[in-house]
Amino acid sequence: MGKILKEFMDFLKEYKVVGLAIAFVMGVAATGLVKSLVDNIIMPVITPFIPGGAWKTATIELGPVVFGIGPFIGELINFIIIALVVFLIAKKVLKEEKVTKK
Repeated sequence: MGKILKEFMDFLKEYKVVGLAIAFVMGVAATGLVKSLVDNIIMPVITPFIPGGAWKTATIELGPVVFGIGPFIGELINFIIIALVVFLIAKKVLKEEKVTKK
């Protein structure tokens, strides 16, 4: 049993599983925060420009096809903000020189 426990601990250290778990939990928390920012701060400013005024239910109808544009715009803004934050954190943390192509 001791050998398996040592192998397991080596696995955790080698693949930095604890760091990945922490990053995952922080990512989930950041996603909730960004979603709230978009839903409660950004989208109310954009709402007057969306037909019908209610961005969560805004749709575009082309004949029998109905596109849920409001929810898509909200998720798109969420994605852009999260991607920007991840980019800024990575740029700050990694501070490595870019590798040039040979």
